[in-house]
Amino acid sequence: MMTNSVIPGRKRTPKRLAPAIHPVSRLVLPLPQVIRLDNGVPVYVLDFPGQEILKVEAVYRAGRPEETKRLVSRAVARLVREGTRSRAGAEIAEHIDFYGGSLSIPTNLDTAGFSLFSLHKYARELLPVFAEILHEPAFPADELETFRRNNLQELLIDLDKEEILAYRKITELIFGSDHPYGYNSTPEDYAALTREYLEDYFSKWYTPANCQLFASGRVDDVVLALLNRHFGHAPARGNVPTFLSNVPDYQPERVHIPHPGSLQTAIKIGRRLFSRHHPDYNGVYVLNTILGGYFGSRLMMNIREKRGLTYNIYSTADSMLHDGYFYIATEVHTGKVPAALKQIFVEMKNLCDVPVPEKELDMVRNYLLGMLLNGLDGPLNISDVVKTLVTEDLPFDTFDALVHTIRTITPGQIQDLARRYLQPGDFWVVTVG
Repeated sequence: MMTNSVIPGRKRTPKRLAPAIHPVSRLVLPLPQVIRLDNGVPVYVLDFPGQEILKVEAVYRAGRPEETKRLVSRAVARLVREGTRSRAGAEIAEHIDFYGGSLSIPTNLDTAGFSLFSLHKYARELLPVFAEILHEPAFPADELETFRRNNLQELLIDLDKEEILAYRKITELIFGSDHPYGYNSTPEDYAALTREYLEDYFSKWYTPANCQLFASGRVDDVVLALLNRHFGHAPARGNVPTFLSNVPDYQPERVHIPHPGSLQTAIKIGRRLFSRHHPDYNGVYVLNTILGGYFGSRLMMNIREKRGLTYNIYSTADSMLHDGYFYIATEVHTGKVPAALKQIFVEMKNLCDVPVPEKELDMVRNYLLGMLLNGLDGPLNISDVVKTLVTEDLPFDTFDALVHTIRTITPGQIQDLARRYLQPGDFWVVTVG
């Protein structure tokens, strides 16, 4: 009988050890160089000479708050790439693709953004076309009709989904059906869009005075000269938009929307909150993570792992430029809705009544600091952080302040925030199923 654990003729496999775990010790946001083009348009530059990638973004404060016609901001942002005075949309797409570039449109409720990704060596070929798209869109009638038809089809599909219906209803209840952050698209809204509305909106808000540029990657003098040539010579006309968020004072209640034939019920529990300018935002960012902002959250551990009531549950604190809201979302078997709602409010109450244990808080700190560290990985990610701060009118030390809060917030401070913002009477409850 062989007693040696190593078979003769075979080499012993070396023992593998997991790498050591180290806390995130240093988080520093590289600050951009701010350059003004000849007409005053700011360019936020993050130059990484060793990179060959180039990312140029143009952001306009041209979202829902600037609308006089519903959905026109969305339509304009989607259709500027579909043809200019001298190029058809297919020709534009082919040109960008030929040089290995790509164009994305990361719009949100407050801004319209346009991102060009390119190799530095093709900047001369791609930046002029990128500028042409943003300066001379033609809004072809056939493309508008295609946009209208495709979005109507997507809307009809969405309106058959419990989760979508619940989301539409909770935002409408929080902000009001006439608020830019609260109204819901309808087939009639798409049908009412005209080329004239698009052209008027574009001419009013897609102006040098309302434009911010972000350049990251290899941003040398050649790139800056190209940006000045194609974005810096138009007259600095246009106004910077202003908006005051006026939200009706509603008393939250429970709302159920029947959806015959549903096997599951979508749940949304939400309330109005605030933008990132509020002094409590950073603390609520940590509180939200503990409650439902990551896989190890309390909602996930209780309602999914312990009770098996759902596959997924989460909470989020969404901030816009002028306002914000907090909501919890999940989908459960229709017969389990009362049990799920009960446990959600139990977890909210626990955060109000009992300080978070230090061990749990340390885990959340490490998770959040790791997420922020990942956001600083490479020029393109750093540019996204810088863009968020600039477009939301936040100082650059906002990032440092968030890191400081994550590192230093105490269980008592978290409990105080929970008592202020997790009171059941402040929440709308929407169920669809």
